[in-house]
Amino acid sequence: MAKAKAKAERAVKQLALHDLKPPRGSSRPRTRVGRGPGSGLGKTSGKGHKGEKARSGGGRRPGFEGGQMPLIRRIPKRGFINPFKQDAQVVNVRHLSLLAEGVEVTPETLFGAGLVRRPDTPIKLLGMGEVQRKFVVKGVAISTSARAKIEQAGGTIEG
Repeated sequence: MAKAKAKAERAVKQLALHDLKPPRGSSRPRTRVGRGPGSGLGKTSGKGHKGEKARSGGGRRPGFEGGQMPLIRRIPKRGFINPFKQDAQVVNVRHLSLLAEGVEVTPETLFGAGLVRRPDTPIKLLGMGEVQRKFVVKGVAISTSARAKIEQAGGTIEG
């Protein structure tokens, strides 16, 4: 009886931060190079003799093809990519259940509820899910299906 009780107590040991360690064989100590000939990685530290790759910061940039015209410059390019484009942060109407009934749905309230990462970038409401409560939507882009669902539930969309 006492053995069974002791075994049960051992099985439910509380996990603490100081008990955590990586699995056996998953981590190895870092290789210390340039520490003399006895280490096997002394003198040139495993980099061989001279040359570009033996230097500090040496090596060629990614995509370099030895002076040949690189692939990224050989392939054709089309169209225009706007470097200033901001994709809208998406919120589905099913997530509005996290907000209180009748509350104004603004970028600030969505940010406060943790539904968007930033209140100062574009936000769009999409129509996935159902709306059970009334909401007043302000300052947020809205899809046609989301608009229909919010208005069907008795909510309004302003601006």
